[in-house]
Amino acid sequence: MSIGYSRVVRSAITRLTDIRLSLEGRGRVRYYLGIDWAPLIAREQCMGRRAVLIGLVTTLLPSPAHAQKPPTPPRIGWLSAGSEPDPFLEGFREGLRKLGYVEGQNVVLEIRHAHGNLEALRAGAAELAQSNVVLIVASLTAVRAARTIKDIPILFVISGDPVEAGLTKNLSRPDGNLTGSTFLSLDVAGKRVELLKQAVPRLRSLVALSNTEHPGEKSELHATETAAQALRINLIYVAFSQSPFGASPELDKALETVRRAQPDAMVVFPEGATMANRVTLAKFAIAQRLPSMFGWSEYADAGGLMSYGASQRDAHVRLASYADKILKGAKPADLPIEQPTKFELVINMKTAKALGLTIPPSLLLRADQVIE
Repeated sequence: MSIGYSRVVRSAITRLTDIRLSLEGRGRVRYYLGIDWAPLIAREQCMGRRAVLIGLVTTLLPSPAHAQKPPTPPRIGWLSAGSEPDPFLEGFREGLRKLGYVEGQNVVLEIRHAHGNLEALRAGAAELAQSNVVLIVASLTAVRAARTIKDIPILFVISGDPVEAGLTKNLSRPDGNLTGSTFLSLDVAGKRVELLKQAVPRLRSLVALSNTEHPGEKSELHATETAAQALRINLIYVAFSQSPFGASPELDKALETVRRAQPDAMVVFPEGATMANRVTLAKFAIAQRLPSMFGWSEYADAGGLMSYGASQRDAHVRLASYADKILKGAKPADLPIEQPTKFELVINMKTAKALGLTIPPSLLLRADQVIE
């Protein structure tokens, strides 16, 4: 028995003894505080008063193990337009584990995947808004639905410009209930052209395939044009307008435009619609014998020749630190929207072989990952 618990028992014994003596003095020893005192007084003669009172007190008092209920773990909502297995969800879970969270013990995840369906995404956001989650993580395009929620902190990871997307007016001090990170880096847009030129020295004409629905698209195009001009490359701008959900008629038309242009290579701006159609884009480039450059490693995994940009999975790992801060009382406005500082170059050698392209050894040495 702990010292504190023993003190409570002794105090209760004293109080019950006073009650018992008071009742005896008045000749009323039956039923007080819901207790029939007559049998207890009789037991005193066999066991002694102190033993009886200790037994009574310990019966009435809660045991130390049940005196306080364990705290209810906080619930975090996860909203994704994709499906499982979800590498970004696993990245977020990894980040939580690094911070000492154990799922099911001191944190609970409420998970909603929309499987590429916009209505399911909106329904998932509505369900989370009505649940008892303390914050919601909106992965990539899921922020389109989560942004309508105003009374719960929202953490996002997006590829575009949060200001142009209307998510905030200030990256360093977000307004409202949203914060997170963006992959947009204009320096990286120019670097992709330089790396593609190293892989394809004969590069003279380059298609830039771009979705005009993507926030920050014009800035990314400008950075790409500047890099192409410096390398004396003719840039052919092929635009399309498309949501990352549903069919892709606009993208199909854009690819036909690319085919007719007969460029030496193709760079594809990373965002939701091209990400959703990355397998189609990779197959098209191989069929047209076009060396291709993309923005994230998932495109190279799907068969693209090269990718250069921030790691989406790592961004979700880092997002766990913002979730931890919000669980500890921070507000979204206290957490600046992060921009990437680390980038990875991925080269798919299987695709290079299919194109009959020899990648310079110096470029291979720079690669963070080579897909054999």
